[in-house]
Amino acid sequence: MGKNITQKIIAAHLVSGKMKPGAEIGLRIDQTLTQDATGTMAWLQFEAIGVPRVKTELSVSYVDHNTMQQGFRNPDDHQFLRTVAAKYGAVFSPPGTGICHQLHLENFAKPGKTLIGSDSHTPTAGGVGCLSMGAGGLSVALAMAGEPYAITMPKVVKVQLEGELTGWATAKDIILHLLGMLTVKGGVGKVFEYAGPGVATLSVPERATITNMGAELGATGSLFPSDAVTKKFLAAMGRPEDYAPLKADPSATYDEEIVIDLSKLEPLAAQPHMPDRMATIKSLAGLKVDQSAIGSCTNSSYSDLKTVALMLKDKRIKPGTDLLISPGSKQVLKMLADENLLQVYLDAGARILECTCGPCLGYGGSPTSGGVSARTFNRNFEGRSGTQDAKVYLVSPQTAAHAALNGEFTDPATWGTPPAKVLMPKKVPSIRHLFIYPPEDGSKVEVRRGPNIAPLSRFGKTPDTVTSKVALKVGDDITTDHILPGGTHIMSLRSNIPAISEFLFTNVDKEFVSRIKELGGGVIVGGENYGQGSSREHAALGPRHLGVTAVIVKSLARIHRANLVNFGILPLMFVDKADYDKLAQGGEIAIPVAKMKPGKPVDAVVDGKFTVKLTNDLTANELSIILAGGLLNAVGGSDR
Repeated sequence: MGKNITQKIIAAHLVSGKMKPGAEIGLRIDQTLTQDATGTMAWLQFEAIGVPRVKTELSVSYVDHNTMQQGFRNPDDHQFLRTVAAKYGAVFSPPGTGICHQLHLENFAKPGKTLIGSDSHTPTAGGVGCLSMGAGGLSVALAMAGEPYAITMPKVVKVQLEGELTGWATAKDIILHLLGMLTVKGGVGKVFEYAGPGVATLSVPERATITNMGAELGATGSLFPSDAVTKKFLAAMGRPEDYAPLKADPSATYDEEIVIDLSKLEPLAAQPHMPDRMATIKSLAGLKVDQSAIGSCTNSSYSDLKTVALMLKDKRIKPGTDLLISPGSKQVLKMLADENLLQVYLDAGARILECTCGPCLGYGGSPTSGGVSARTFNRNFEGRSGTQDAKVYLVSPQTAAHAALNGEFTDPATWGTPPAKVLMPKKVPSIRHLFIYPPEDGSKVEVRRGPNIAPLSRFGKTPDTVTSKVALKVGDDITTDHILPGGTHIMSLRSNIPAISEFLFTNVDKEFVSRIKELGGGVIVGGENYGQGSSREHAALGPRHLGVTAVIVKSLARIHRANLVNFGILPLMFVDKADYDKLAQGGEIAIPVAKMKPGKPVDAVVDGKFTVKLTNDLTANELSIILAGGLLNAVGGSDR
């Protein structure tokens, strides 16, 4: 029987387990990436493991999130990341060079390789046929140390693309359409593999837009074949030797199949405050737009930004509407400059920002109070923009440009003829010389640490019975932004767990931190899809620091679930979801941990009066990690 692309890559990297959906497998990891919001903790964890040099083919430490160097914290952490990369053998990407996913796509991602990154949008590299997955920082640290990456063998969904995009419809509208169909939890435990005649009509940047936002489906990853389009892209990037053809066998089978007729798609928007709340732009016509923001790891490529420049040429954005442009890399910026397209942006009244994530995580560029922002980003969670009551719509670059020109959403039927599809220039400038490559021997390199870098937290083993109060009860679709908000004042503390833990759940319940401290720890009760969103392990590490012993929910998002396991927090689910109503904030629950078995229910006693059945989807290995008090304890830390 033939294999699909996902199965081919997994089979070539399988270290342990069997390739049956739902089974735990271990994968050899070829490449890793970290970014500064999660990377400082990942590198501290790598140091604790005690390995003298990274063992992957390539590890890259990017600085792209917390680039605002106001005060000592961020620049000190950048200095730490630069020196720790040199000591242990990783490539370092300095602040301002670009966004990790755009840079990795341009410079390092290869067809057929495996990549994990401490950022949930690492699957962007699936645009060139690289099996790339977001993970917690500790998982990435272990992969850098040569350990296999453990995941559940995913189901593989074939997304058959028929026809070709027409009019103003874009690649962004393909993934928005899919999100509208499947919801933000529709991809959990799955890899989405794109096939069909429509694939050949999409450039690599378009493919990467789709794989990037596969994270919003909750998917393990997303993959396109490596074909003539891939070959041309890699040649343009100055690395034709990295091309390898990769496609599914004709007899390949899939667990599910979805068919999308590209010719029937139209411009869409994800409405506040969730990436699956879909509406047509036509239906939003007349809604005033206060800000348009174009960029982020989803839509900051040369083709995206040149298309917008062609739309803005000899025009002025609407007074009262701001337009922010964030190029994805200095390579993109150089190409725009070479064609005098930056002049077009300036003359139109746009603001050109640094080549960083910036407004996507509330690092500058926040909307006005209650303002409407049309953004080409991947997430629109409440408050993520930096303005708690802003209304963020996720759209394509073309839609965002029209919103800036008109000051409101308008019917695409009035937009006229779209610009011709942008092709790569014949000569693409390289910025590879801007990366800092490690010395052959880093043993003499001094790792420099600022005062904001706190020692790693160490946790004890899980007791035989966990008896705790319910410190917090929340509803459905709680994101990692709800658990630990972003923004400059919080994320600059990312390497100081005691300090950053003071901000946990502050946008949900301002009394949470003081309450759980008074209780001396506790459990959290939640609804469906708890922990969706970013890979920030601080959303598990912070609660563990404050004494959270278990999270009891209706369902969990993949990466957050893995992070809970990594730090020794029990991820439990109601056997009967109606039992959610029986647990009240402030109530007590006793969980018989010693009786727990992988995938089996146990009776937990509530308030000493009645029981509720709780279950888990843990493997034997994951349960042993939790009993040990976390993954670092389980692997032995610096005792290795």
